[in-house]
Amino acid sequence: MQLIPNYYNDRVCLNVLANSIDNAKAIYEAAKTHVVVGVLSKNYLDNASAIADMKKYALAIDNAISVGLGAGDPNQSIMVSEISAVLQPQHINQVFTGVATSRALLGQKQTVINGLVSPTGKVGLVNIATGPLSSNSPAGVIPVETAIALLKDMGGSSIKYFPMGGLKHKDEFEYVAKCCAEYDFYLEPTGGIDLDNYEAILKIALDAGVKKIIPHIYSSIIDKATGATRTNDVKQLLAITQKLVG
Repeated sequence: MQLIPNYYNDRVCLNVLANSIDNAKAIYEAAKTHVVVGVLSKNYLDNASAIADMKKYALAIDNAISVGLGAGDPNQSIMVSEISAVLQPQHINQVFTGVATSRALLGQKQTVINGLVSPTGKVGLVNIATGPLSSNSPAGVIPVETAIALLKDMGGSSIKYFPMGGLKHKDEFEYVAKCCAEYDFYLEPTGGIDLDNYEAILKIALDAGVKKIIPHIYSSIIDKATGATRTNDVKQLLAITQKLVG
């Protein structure tokens, strides 16, 4: 079973959502396998149904699945950890406080686990209070460098920087990217990324020297009528990636 995402030129792997196994297969083909396909735990009533269905996705796309929370919902944290322990996916989305549980239950180090941190409006600082209880508490504002060290302590692979708001937090994102490069950590920008701003956002992370980047492009490339991710848009994202990475 392939546990490591297939990064384009060992640098960038797309992360997009699928609403069916057929959509997942089409996405995987359109991205030439340089993608992890998001399936949201929130869409299932219980662990058993999530595991049964996600196993079918994993079989269809060489295990290139990304187990998602569902709009960053902290209440999905435990479910994501429990089903991922069985599924052994290539990628897991987690709130900051759920990272250690996910890594411990996985029992291996290859799967990429991100930890969700949010912008604060101040360069150099992030909010790590993204867990089930902490997200309803006063913000936990700490230096980016400390957030990375804590995530490493817990077995995390990357910072999930959400919500990006497109380029709304450009200066903050540039600093996060610089720190990820400096401390050998991966970076996952998400929230408000579309075909218009994707190139600028990816370029910031590449120029900073981030080793591996997993950009999440969700609602902007989903067909509103069908709920499926548009494969032509995925092809465009791959083309932009190839142009920038070289």
